[in-house]
Amino acid sequence: METTGSVPEKVAWVLVRDGRVLVTRDEDRDLFYLPGGMREPGESDSETLVREIEEELQAVIVAGTLVHFGTFETRSDHGGRVEFRMICYAAVHRGALNPAGEIAELAWFGYGERDRVSPVDRMVFDALHMEGQLP
Repeated sequence: METTGSVPEKVAWVLVRDGRVLVTRDEDRDLFYLPGGMREPGESDSETLVREIEEELQAVIVAGTLVHFGTFETRSDHGGRVEFRMICYAAVHRGALNPAGEIAELAWFGYGERDRVSPVDRMVFDALHMEGQLP
């Protein structure tokens, strides 16, 4: 797991269509997550996202289209130390989205389904909702 200091980090893709955001679920999990994953040694955020989306969804991220959406952190109780960081990007893709690898299914969730995603993903849902992208 790639970290900055001692904080685990994930690079995630935020894809919104028609007021719904793309989420995925691993075979061994109940919660859904934004697609993406951890950096391999020496990878940039762009390289990580391109690799992860190709592995997980068999689609091609157009690297030059990445736009930083936000960085979201979960913290220990009462605003303590950062426990997890997710760096999110919007980007254009080519190809159909097909679950592959460890991905059991993909879905499109509206804001009302935010309780079905991880705590850090809920922060992204909240940000998208505040921007009017997830009504």
